[in-house]
Amino acid sequence: MNTFIALLHSIVLTPDRRVIMEDLRALAKELGYREPRTLVSTGNLVFEADEMRPHELEVALEEGFEEKFGKHVDIIVRSDCTWMALCSTNPFRDGSGDQVIVRVMRLPVDPEKVEALKPLMTEGQRIAIVGGDLWIDFAGKPSQSKLLSALTTKRIGIGTMRNWNTVCGLAQMIM
Repeated sequence: MNTFIALLHSIVLTPDRRVIMEDLRALAKELGYREPRTLVSTGNLVFEADEMRPHELEVALEEGFEEKFGKHVDIIVRSDCTWMALCSTNPFRDGSGDQVIVRVMRLPVDPEKVEALKPLMTEGQRIAIVGGDLWIDFAGKPSQSKLLSALTTKRIGIGTMRNWNTVCGLAQMIM
């Protein structure tokens, strides 16, 4: 039995309908995963499953999600070991937990694409690639940064963002 973390790119189905976490936990149970639990209402799922590759779980969750909710959503899955490794690599531990963001990537982010983001950065912002994931210290509210709107799937690849507080919260759930 292994523990996995699934991160949904979006829980918005339509402008006036979002997936509630109870429905996400129910989907995980329907797919045969055990002990599904969620953290905050933004698409963070922790569950137990037989030994499988994360990509196999991504496919199963994405297909199940689309069948149940009628919309495709990218889902990134990490094992408990790789999640804890991600936690240990935060290059901006001195930043504020709600301003340091990691874009957890399905495939390693292309350094050239990250380099193209640098002109959008403002004073105090920092950016780093660690283990294929993109770390950003927004040094202020991410929503007020031009950089945030550039972090799209089309521009840098399939991934989803979580702030450091959420990353740590998920780590506590699997310890």
